[in-house]
Amino acid sequence: MLQERVKSIQVKLRSGTFASESAVSQGVVLPVLHELGWPVFDPQAVIPEYTVEGRRVDFALCDQHQRPRIFLEVKKVGQSDGGDRQLFEYAFHQGIPFAILTDGQEWSFYLPGEEGLYEERRVYKLDLLLRTADECTERLNRYLSYERVLSGQALQEARAEYRDVAKARQIETTFPRAWTDLLASQDSLLMELLAVKVEDLCGYRPDIESCSRFFAGLASPPTARPRVPSSPSVPEVNTQQDLPASTSNTSTSDKRSGFAFEGKFHPAGSAREVMQEVLTLFSQRDSTFLERFASRKHGRKRRYLSRDRYELYPGRPDLCEVHAVEFVPGWWLGTNYSKQNITDIIKLACEVAQVRFDKDVVINLV
Repeated sequence: MLQERVKSIQVKLRSGTFASESAVSQGVVLPVLHELGWPVFDPQAVIPEYTVEGRRVDFALCDQHQRPRIFLEVKKVGQSDGGDRQLFEYAFHQGIPFAILTDGQEWSFYLPGEEGLYEERRVYKLDLLLRTADECTERLNRYLSYERVLSGQALQEARAEYRDVAKARQIETTFPRAWTDLLASQDSLLMELLAVKVEDLCGYRPDIESCSRFFAGLASPPTARPRVPSSPSVPEVNTQQDLPASTSNTSTSDKRSGFAFEGKFHPAGSAREVMQEVLTLFSQRDSTFLERFASRKHGRKRRYLSRDRYELYPGRPDLCEVHAVEFVPGWWLGTNYSKQNITDIIKLACEVAQVRFDKDVVINLV
């Protein structure tokens, strides 16, 4: 049943199980296609490594006459950015009207023959971790079920939706929420741009926490928008009273950064050290943790940690040189994060490690 399959995939995505393109193909794409009625064991219906002008698309989904109806390109989780160009080239050479790009978590459904930029020809973007299993099942069935693709119903409906003016209205009404979410996420690259611009205008460079507070103020409702103080004190998070009962005998201080895990408080010199020590601890407990964490989707184009330091800040080698640290042998971690960023990274790490944030792991960032 597709819904149960989607739920199983969601669990594995959250734990970082799919660490390569082949893992995404074998563990996500082919099982989903099977549940949607595709004869995945028939190489004339689901053709892997389909040759197009001397290159290969990962899967060609064909009708009963072995004619490709859909090109499906697979990428590593979080690494699909830019894959649409490659996919469109394949579809253009073969005249394929429907194309799909997926990294296992995100599924982008395209109409390559329509007008506009690549992203403008995307009919729908489905994120398996942001939608319920019911929503995922409905969308996958709508665009990708074997019967609907062969009958032409999937393509016909996709084209109708593409031209639906309601899509434009929905986009317009979503802009405010998207902007608020962007501010609330406090992406470190966005904050770096802000810091550079402030320095250009006034000659003084703000630290990352000042930028974080500014973003937090913009993201707050107008009636509750806080002022940005000139010399703010950093709020304390998860102090002694927040710690679980099992840590009541540990010695903690409101003025110390650190984290509690399994009844023991681990002091740290800064919020960034807390992040590094939590990741190091998880890697020591489970040798697969770092690979699984790296396989999760991080920022839109960047990685929180990587074996290659220059993947941490794409296009900004200067930031890679200054802010990347090798916190365990062979693994690099970005460090110019606000406390909110660090909290989010630790939450993601807890999810991958399958421990409970604020229950099994309690952080105190000073």
